[in-house]
Amino acid sequence: MLIDRIKELAHAQREEVIEWRRWMHRHPDLSQEEYGTMEFVAERLRAMGLEPKTGIGRTGVTALLKGDKETGDQEIRQYCVALRSDYDALPITECTGLPFASEKPGVMHACGHDMHTCSLLGAIKILIQLKDQFSGTLMFIFEPSEEKYPGGARMMMEDGLFDDITPNEIYSFHCLPEMDCGKVGMRKGKYMASTDELYWTVKGLGGHGATPHLSVDPIVVASHIVIALQQVVSRNAAPMMPTVLTIGKIQEVGGRTNIIPDTVKMEGIIRTFDEKWRLEAHEKIRKISTGVAEAMGAECELFIDYGYPYVFNDDACTQQVHDNACAYVGEENVEWLDLRMTAEDFAFFAQKIPACYFRIGIHEPGTPFSNLHRPNLMVDERSLELANGLIAYNAIMALQNKIKR
Repeated sequence: MLIDRIKELAHAQREEVIEWRRWMHRHPDLSQEEYGTMEFVAERLRAMGLEPKTGIGRTGVTALLKGDKETGDQEIRQYCVALRSDYDALPITECTGLPFASEKPGVMHACGHDMHTCSLLGAIKILIQLKDQFSGTLMFIFEPSEEKYPGGARMMMEDGLFDDITPNEIYSFHCLPEMDCGKVGMRKGKYMASTDELYWTVKGLGGHGATPHLSVDPIVVASHIVIALQQVVSRNAAPMMPTVLTIGKIQEVGGRTNIIPDTVKMEGIIRTFDEKWRLEAHEKIRKISTGVAEAMGAECELFIDYGYPYVFNDDACTQQVHDNACAYVGEENVEWLDLRMTAEDFAFFAQKIPACYFRIGIHEPGTPFSNLHRPNLMVDERSLELANGLIAYNAIMALQNKIKR
């Protein structure tokens, strides 16, 4: 059976894929600086006999693989399924104590992108050995800068990623530390939120802390803006529309114990699942911020960095991943997932192409939980063998199932 053969190949290359992942973990690259990672991936692809293109979206990599299975159907031969991974790291100082911990101070693969990339590399190696099992084309996308605006997906598309071939379907996965290794999860329809970054500058009039009546205190003004903004979610968002507004940073410019500063800067995010409401929320945030400041004798400038749209999983693609995962790991190990307020620039691909973004568990049962974007994130490396096998199986089945559509 195809599954048995894929599992054999995945197991046979297990140690090699783990070594790839450990190399990447030791040598992380920040967003838009992934030149070393780009070359590492390209070298692995060349060693497999592929002809990768590098520098797409500055530091991205792509490659194609055509199936060898004979077919007289021209449409099937032209059908294309894309597989995507991301590979940028985060500005976090690692504290795992692993023997292959990051060798770059202040930089770490704290979101599992090393695991994503090497799982896709492992899947590609399997798929090359099984070219006789499918017709059509597989496109492999190694995306940079997922963690940093404007996002590697948009950068790659603007750089001509789909100029020659636009895939018919696209798939990607992300590790999930709250899910045990061996389990897989997915959700149809809306899955992950849109995200926009918010930057406020509140301008008052500084002065001596003991004579506040001669000043316009921007700290007090900013505090009132923060409180007033809570109404955007609690009294303006529809109860059935998930929305998160968070101010994550407040910093006065020039103050101290007895000095009222002239300026306060704030930063935050808003995330939701509806484009119309998203724009309405932007306007409400702007009006509240400027209105509160004006009422208190201050000024407020707001910059909204329009970010990623929400991730939408195509029903048919997601059902296919579900069915293939059930066949590969057993129905008892496959879960339907809830909405997530985290964001992902895979959304740009999913806007253009029928897509599924799914999850693979990386938690080693019985060990402490560590979340994504934490300096102690750990990956149960058994998840790589599962991931590269499942990715390969789903890719072949996606191409085969084109015949049934």
